[in-house]
Amino acid sequence: MRSDRERLLDIREAIAKIDQHTSCDIDAFADDEMKQVWVIYHLQIVGEAAYGLSQRFRADHPQIPLEQIIGMRHVLVHGYFEIDLDIVWAVIEKDLPALKNAVEAILRQPAD
Repeated sequence: MRSDRERLLDIREAIAKIDQHTSCDIDAFADDEMKQVWVIYHLQIVGEAAYGLSQRFRADHPQIPLEQIIGMRHVLVHGYFEIDLDIVWAVIEKDLPALKNAVEAILRQPAD
């Protein structure tokens, strides 16, 4: 079983991979199916890693919207026909930077 730290590293890595391919604007993103697939796949990884975080971690870090992250993963995996690229783009621009900062801050803390 992966530790919380390993899952946080997975989240950080997935966000970094998303960042590599989203320096464009939403129109370029909407026109590039490969970028969309890349981003959606890595958002699924973020959600799956978040889902595996322990109850203790969830209780200790209520500032991270884990339920929303997990919920988005469910939509991306199970409701793929309902994916709204505007929402995905909003997550890229608004939510991922905050999540990245939170994860990096937690990773800088000494391990228990």
